[in-house]
Amino acid sequence: MSGQTGGGRAVRRFALNQWTTRRWSVAEAVDGCVRHGVEAIGLWRQNVAEQGLEETVKLVGDAGLRVSSLCRGGFLTSGDALDDNRRAIDEAAALKAACLVMVVGGLPGVVPGEPLGTISRDLAGARERVAEALAALAPYAGERGVRLALEPLHPMYCADRAVLSTLGQALDLAEPYPVEQVGVVVDTFHVWWDPQVFRQIARAGERIASYQVCDFLSPLPADVLLGRGVMGDGVIDFAPLTAAVAEAGYTGDIEVEIFNADVWAADPDEVLPRIMTRFDELVGG
Repeated sequence: MSGQTGGGRAVRRFALNQWTTRRWSVAEAVDGCVRHGVEAIGLWRQNVAEQGLEETVKLVGDAGLRVSSLCRGGFLTSGDALDDNRRAIDEAAALKAACLVMVVGGLPGVVPGEPLGTISRDLAGARERVAEALAALAPYAGERGVRLALEPLHPMYCADRAVLSTLGQALDLAEPYPVEQVGVVVDTFHVWWDPQVFRQIARAGERIASYQVCDFLSPLPADVLLGRGVMGDGVIDFAPLTAAVAEAGYTGDIEVEIFNADVWAADPDEVLPRIMTRFDELVGG
């Protein structure tokens, strides 16, 4: 199977994150990847649950696809996260996913999209909770051959989604563990702004477990979660970031992960060739 853009040029290492074509079920996304010559897919747990884990394993295997990631584990700042994360690790193992993406969670009591109620404002304490949970989960993941991939999110998501805001913070948290147990995600949307990003990518080296790309739109929409654009529609210069990741030694799949209302409303069979072409032109790899 060889990836092709609509113009017939090879797209190397392109992986479709399932959320980019959100309208597609797992079965539809797998079929879409096969039809468009995509060799790897990043899956989401809720979609896998709807399809059924065993059926998803069979669909992906029969199609010959790599699972570039399973999203997501994490939200470790809540008090009852460990059991669900162990289930996520087991699912990643069954799918032979390259990594389990960990969105670590925000301040305790802050729920994405909901008004503030009773919350904790102890940011340092929330980060300590993440460290404590990781200490419990990393050995469990290692025993099952699963790599946890800590994803720092843009600082605007610190309160409700991730108290890790920089690649440096994620690497500090990962360092006590073997690289095959705990790595990091380099997501262009979340790290492009960081003046230390190139230094931290070089530092990450073999800890890079996933490289995800999309653009950062300006102005951002009212719902900033949906500010991820097709490459070339925003402000990110992808070439130096991709070069830095390559120089750090990362040779895995490169996922396109886009949260965008217009992209989601469009026909996925039209979206996929467009993003593959943009990938070829702007990201490469």
